[in-house]
Amino acid sequence: MHLPALTVVMPAYNEAQGLPEFVREVAEAVRPHTDRLRIVVVDDRSTDGTGDVLDALALELPELIVVRSPKNQGHGPTALAAYRAGLETHPDAVLHVDGDGQFVGDDFPRVIDALEHVQVVHGVRTGRDEPWFRRLLTGSVGLGVAVLARGRVPDVNTPLRLYRAGTLRRLLDACPSDALVPHVHFSIAEQRHHVTRAFVPVRSIPRRGDSSTGTMWGAAPAKPKLPPKRLLQFSARAAREVWRYDVLARPVPPARPADLTA
Repeated sequence: MHLPALTVVMPAYNEAQGLPEFVREVAEAVRPHTDRLRIVVVDDRSTDGTGDVLDALALELPELIVVRSPKNQGHGPTALAAYRAGLETHPDAVLHVDGDGQFVGDDFPRVIDALEHVQVVHGVRTGRDEPWFRRLLTGSVGLGVAVLARGRVPDVNTPLRLYRAGTLRRLLDACPSDALVPHVHFSIAEQRHHVTRAFVPVRSIPRRGDSSTGTMWGAAPAKPKLPPKRLLQFSARAAREVWRYDVLARPVPPARPADLTA
């Protein structure tokens, strides 16, 4: 599929080591599939020189737009800021991917091709090497969303997503402005409103770069045996957010297939 205007958006925090390679790889992979490419990276007040690395990279890649958060916000609000900044470039479609580089460029053309007859494409991660508690958490979130939205969503919180611009605007309107887990809210809204979607298997690889400060879970061992305290705290806050916003405030509406389509 060929898009007149495509914008790639990335939230990033302390990714100075791996981000340049990943941005170049993404640009090379998607550039042949659009007439006008923009890459928007939102730096969430990194402390490892990510901002300087991005400034240097922008001199090399004219497609790159660097945005700096006014303060450190965390992944969810930074992802939403990236989406909003991406829409300001007036694209036909917006491709979201995290700045930690856990995907490979070769998979991006297949994700773009899958958008031809749908409004949304999810990259479903394969080959993930995670500790037992992350697998349990992922399964629990998936089950909860299936109950809330009355249907299963594969890899409900995947960060690799492609949206038609009109659909993305409506999803942003239906999501808390500072959501901790915006992609979970998106997945629930898509399922409830019968938004047309495609699910494309994509490879998951370890995050690029050696710095442990790029992850929100801090400098924990590579494969901890027990869930880090920060993960437990975040999971509890996210669960309360979904309960408050998607259960109490947003009861399941009657099915209206056109609600969120462009």
